Amino acid sequence: MTYWRWVWVATALFVLGMTLGLVMPSGISNLVTEDLSWLRQLAEVLKPFQITTAIFIFFKNVTSLVFSFIFSPFLLLPPILALVVNGWLLSYVAAVVVQQKSLLFLIAAILPHGIFELPAIVIGEAAALNFGVAVLSALFFPAKRGALVPKTKQSLKYLLIAFAFLLPAAIIETYITPLLVG
Repeated sequence: MTYWRWVWVATALFVLGMTLGLVMPSGISNLVTEDLSWLRQLAEVLKPFQITTAIFIFFKNVTSLVFSFIFSPFLLLPPILALVVNGWLLSYVAAVVVQQKSLLFLIAAILPHGIFELPAIVIGEAAALNFGVAVLSALFFPAKRGALVPKTKQSLKYLLIAFAFLLPAAIIETYITPLLVG
């Protein structure tokens, strides 16, 4: 399967997660409620308009993609879970924000950095899926071992492109989004 088909698969998994977040919000609600105190503590440290906040956001997102990429040969579970859970969480939070604030507030909060971050997640997780399948194919089908190195190089190239998208996303989330929602 070509890399771009993996982009479509990644997009479908993300949309599946978004759908689950809208039709089954209670599962995410319990998870978010339990972690709320931790998020409040993190918000105290990571304030808008600080370079340390942008660096933290960037490295957190890069680390997530790297983890998914490295562990994708484990039955593709990390990238699949990352896409579904991120979609689920995004739709759940979006529904809560629209209820408590407004659709315009949601758009201002997500759109500026989301233009870069959401494609980065899809591109990076598609690279992880592509790599994971290449490794699994090489393990179980000796005839496909020759494709492992080219697929790995291709996947790494797209992973780096995802990292490049995450940099402006982190900067916008730190310096522009607070101006729009504050």
